[in-house]
Amino acid sequence: MATDRREFMKVAGSAAAAVSAMSAAGVASAAESPARIKSIKAFAFDAYGTLFDVFSVTALCEQLFPGKGNALAQLWRAKQLQYSLLRSLMGRHKDFWQLTDDGLVFASKSLKLDLTPEKRKRLMEAYLSLTAFPDVKPGLEALKKQGLRLAILSNGEPRMLEAAAKSAGIDSLLDTIISVEEVKIFKVSPRVYNLGPERMKVNNAELGFVSSNSWDVNGAASAGLTTLWIQRSPGEPPEELGFTADRVVSAITDLAPLVRG
Repeated sequence: MATDRREFMKVAGSAAAAVSAMSAAGVASAAESPARIKSIKAFAFDAYGTLFDVFSVTALCEQLFPGKGNALAQLWRAKQLQYSLLRSLMGRHKDFWQLTDDGLVFASKSLKLDLTPEKRKRLMEAYLSLTAFPDVKPGLEALKKQGLRLAILSNGEPRMLEAAAKSAGIDSLLDTIISVEEVKIFKVSPRVYNLGPERMKVNNAELGFVSSNSWDVNGAASAGLTTLWIQRSPGEPPEELGFTADRVVSAITDLAPLVRG
């Protein structure tokens, strides 16, 4: 699974870099700062790849298309993200559920797979019950015990996010779920990241934004949020966009000790 993620990031990272660089132009980089971390009053988490393992669909892909499951899962995710970036630049918004479906159709055609209506339905519904990473629930519970407010801030469509959070058993730990559907544009637009402080009633520096995607961290840092990069793949380099994370950790369970005290 770690290898899958590294391979995917090579594809997705380069696409995200183009848009993130445009959003980040002219803004100074945020250096790692313990004081900045201690000022966090609320956390907002990216969903896909951070809380929920998008490649947990690989097993179903393989079951439906033997020998092609990994290729389908990889290309599906890459096109899903690419379409979000392209539609943001085009100004032609579709919600993330529709983009996910479009990405699946393209990936299936590209790999010459017979995507029947039944298989299409099963694969799409798998996005409503993605597996959460093992560190997610205990990490959120530890932060909640410290009285911190928690949210999801994601490209996902609200129904998708609510279903995935409920399936993972973390819905009761979240104060709110924030979707890009409120502004009809995807990350890495600063309009998306600014939704976090607005909804959580804190200033930008007081919101800790957590993502396993370096391009996403760069986008949030360019908007002035305090950023924490979950480096799920050891050795994965950060994007060269000029915005370093305030802190790099390996798991969500590493966060509570940083803000304690």
